Amino acid sequence: MVLQWLALASLLLFPILWRRGYSALRAYNMTALAFGIIGVLIALTQDPRWYAIVMFDFFLTLILSGYPVAFSFAGTGILFGAIGIATGLFPFTRLILLQNRWFGSMSDFTLLAIPFFVFMGAVFEKSGLAEELLTTIGILLGPVRGGVALAVVIVGTLLAAATGVVAATVIVMGILSLPIMVRYGYEHKLATGIIISTGTLAQLLPPSLVLVVLSDQVGVSVGDLFLGALIPGLILALLYALYVIYVAIVRPEDAPALPLEARTIKGWALARKTLVSVVPPLFLIFLVLGSIFTGRATPTESGAVGAAGACLLAILNKNMSWQVLKTAGRQTANITALVLMILFCSTFFGLIFDQLGGQRFAKELLTSLPGGFWGFIIVANIAVFLLGINLEFLEISFIVMPIFIPAAIELGVDLVWFSVMMAINLNMAFISPPVGFSLFYLQSVKPDEVETSDIHKGAIPFMVLQGVGLLIVMFVPSTVTWLIELSG
Repeated sequence: MVLQWLALASLLLFPILWRRGYSALRAYNMTALAFGIIGVLIALTQDPRWYAIVMFDFFLTLILSGYPVAFSFAGTGILFGAIGIATGLFPFTRLILLQNRWFGSMSDFTLLAIPFFVFMGAVFEKSGLAEELLTTIGILLGPVRGGVALAVVIVGTLLAAATGVVAATVIVMGILSLPIMVRYGYEHKLATGIIISTGTLAQLLPPSLVLVVLSDQVGVSVGDLFLGALIPGLILALLYALYVIYVAIVRPEDAPALPLEARTIKGWALARKTLVSVVPPLFLIFLVLGSIFTGRATPTESGAVGAAGACLLAILNKNMSWQVLKTAGRQTANITALVLMILFCSTFFGLIFDQLGGQRFAKELLTSLPGGFWGFIIVANIAVFLLGINLEFLEISFIVMPIFIPAAIELGVDLVWFSVMMAINLNMAFISPPVGFSLFYLQSVKPDEVETSDIHKGAIPFMVLQGVGLLIVMFVPSTVTWLIELSG
């Protein structure tokens, strides 16, 4: 048992050393030395499950050192597969199972939704539809204290439901709204915090790419995940809006109203602009999600409608061009290829890990944790949060979910509820200073007046709000299950 916990603790060695100021190379070398010592001890035990633990440790060391995730999956699988076959831990013929797993994954019709939803979001971003949406709602709410920040919450929530990709949402909101808020006197920490937190909702609100991948890895309906994540996502958006209102009341100088000269459109002209810029995207989003929720269309079919609808809106607004199509198509191809590459390589890794007894060992360890059901929930949340600080959501989904799910089933955990909790947890990790991914996305487009420290400090209140949202979902599971039960 001592060796077990020692090996598990070594998973955290690299990020701890790196965060304490060690160079990546030195931290990697020290971690590799620790793995070597543990490996010798494991070899002395003659227990094949220890090879699975070293395999997982070795893989995490590779990806935390900066190696591409797909190659880390494949390289680790090849190395430990060769060791397993050479030492007689499992026969070479077990690799025949790999083709069945690959074909099983690729026959999942749900995965076709990924390119459709990514393309829909890319067209929204590249064609200027998102810019029109933010400008119009910003003017509508301009007379209210904190109105621009509230507009960011509303538009960010809508863009999250349109794009499903965090980077696109945060960057678009940063480019369009941050200079405006800085120019008109918003506190920099509030302005940056509201952008990164609202943009990160793209990981939770349907049609989130995270939810599509989780449905494949967890083995639940993507429609159920979309329904289950809707109320928690709206709860987070509501918490952000309430915080903006609180700041506007308590510290009005930090969230001023737009000055009169900035509100250039009024009356019927504003009503017409609202009708043209806001209503059609809202209708498209409700059409896509509504068709999924009511069961009239599969997520893949709705994604196709959404992609075609986004192109139609861009054409009607005279924003469509071959450049927009080419850029959106390239972005869609890159993300889809990344997902499929990681899927193929993680399947190979998972097969070798399973043959070494890793799945059985992880299940036994997680189901025997102190506290049973709640002990498992707490450990899973902590693990996902810590890994999510340094890893992308795709990596988390393919690494830890296949390990957690057998234990979750054994303990009677509702898999949709569990998946939504993990998605909220990833939201917290994504804005966690100093290395949350959303922080880097916003840093890449911030004005010179905004300091990096403003972005980091601005994230903290919203991390607290996300923690409150996570606790609400954790202790009130009906926030996830109610819509699913209502839909029958």
